[in-house]
Amino acid sequence: MRQLCLTLAAALVAVASPGFAQEGPYKVLKTAKVGGEGGFDYVTADSADRLLFVGRSGAQGAPGRIMVYNLDTLEKVGEVPNTNRVHGATASPKSHHGFASANPVVMFDTKTFATIKTIDVKGNPDGYMYDPFNDHVYILSHSKPNATVINAADGSIVGTIDDMGGAPEEAATDGKGTIFVDIEDKDNIAVIDAKTLTVKAHYDVTGKGGGCAGLALDTKNQILFAACRNPQNMVILSAKDGKILETLPLAGGSDGAVFNPKTMEAFSSHGNATLSIIKESSPTSFTVEETLKTMTLGKTCTLDPKTGHLVLIAAEYTPPPAAPATPAPPSPDGRGRGGRGGRGQMVPDSFTILVVGK
Repeated sequence: MRQLCLTLAAALVAVASPGFAQEGPYKVLKTAKVGGEGGFDYVTADSADRLLFVGRSGAQGAPGRIMVYNLDTLEKVGEVPNTNRVHGATASPKSHHGFASANPVVMFDTKTFATIKTIDVKGNPDGYMYDPFNDHVYILSHSKPNATVINAADGSIVGTIDDMGGAPEEAATDGKGTIFVDIEDKDNIAVIDAKTLTVKAHYDVTGKGGGCAGLALDTKNQILFAACRNPQNMVILSAKDGKILETLPLAGGSDGAVFNPKTMEAFSSHGNATLSIIKESSPTSFTVEETLKTMTLGKTCTLDPKTGHLVLIAAEYTPPPAAPATPAPPSPDGRGRGGRGGRGQMVPDSFTILVVGK
């Protein structure tokens, strides 16, 4: 994932646009400017061990690292160094083994943050997902193989999914053997059999949403929430057969989505300082409950199931460079779509963690 590049003025326009809920129960409860050098991509809550993982790229060619924070206090508790081209990390609550989506993948101990081993994989590690169904970790790649599947217990490679039919971005699991992956450049959702590591189907969202970068799942009612950039919509569809149930406007181009089964709400985070909150009143009734202002160029989000809080990551940037007279065409992997482009320089030590809740 890459950050959206929209000005604060554009963010205010998005919040004020018709069709977006203005007031609601959610607010920014806490912000922690933790600073540190390097870019960032994903944030992941390890609710079991009360940890928060953030991948940070290295400055001036230096190796990246996984920054680890206390999920309750947001204080730094450690880091996993030497993670080349890192995007983020996830962990198994069974083995307490963490895995950094890097090249190679770094397997580490979530108690000591010591590296256990490195795992050579092909492709370009980017997104990732932990699947409790069989204690496997999925490392996603826009280039083939599109997924490398790792046994969280010992770090062995179980297998690969060589071709998902496009560039996978975010994944969700039903915990019963089926995985869903949004294919960003093909405007569809791939359905994966976790037992055979094969693609069973594709659910098309063309015309309703494109460049989908966020994906969340209501496992109880088997409903998918595909957060897309072009058009900027939340496409809600049946996880059973791909039937589109509803399409609702988002306040920005999504960079990540999560679902809270306790409140029956889906969330989509955007780089234009907004968070869209979708309420599932019933398996056939959905509304935009709230559009919350967060922080300009806010990035991906994660859910802490214990508290119901969302955690977002962001930073301050200088104004973006002037746009070229002739816009560049979309890139082959679809990352040029949805209004994303260049951005200004990240302000030193401005990296910030935000906590959102009621």
